[in-house]
Amino acid sequence: MASITFKNNPVTLLGNEVNVGDQAPDFTVLANDLSPVTLASSEGKVRIISVVPSIDTGVCDAQTRRFNEEASDIGNVEVLTVSMDLPFAQKRWCASNGLENVKTLSDHRDASFGQAYGVLIQELRLLARAVFVVDSSNKVTFVEYVSEATDHPNYEAAIEAAKSAN
Repeated sequence: MASITFKNNPVTLLGNEVNVGDQAPDFTVLANDLSPVTLASSEGKVRIISVVPSIDTGVCDAQTRRFNEEASDIGNVEVLTVSMDLPFAQKRWCASNGLENVKTLSDHRDASFGQAYGVLIQELRLLARAVFVVDSSNKVTFVEYVSEATDHPNYEAAIEAAKSAN
């Protein structure tokens, strides 16, 4: 498993670590309208799955904005932002920030995504910061488990991986 810290304190990640070359694990999360969303919901597209501890924090806010801005220049790419935030909080964040094309997804109900991708922080019941790029045939082409959960991911490497997977 990846080794990460949260505010410089070691934490335990639960679930299965995902590696480049793996078939992307399925998951069930909730959209802002409480409808279920699975990996198959975006089948046929390249996905940047941006995982954040909480959309209401500065780094998570910046990460969500950056991936959505940069991915808009790449055709056939969908950005999915996954957190443990309640769907209502995610919807409020999108509305208050004027972002209509952001796909925020809540793993709060079942921690299905966190377990499937090995990003569920046992001590906090939050998701660790990570980025996954999944191609249109559901193969994982990029993985970054950010070693310190309060740091930014490598945006450029993830965007390049999405371009290459397209």
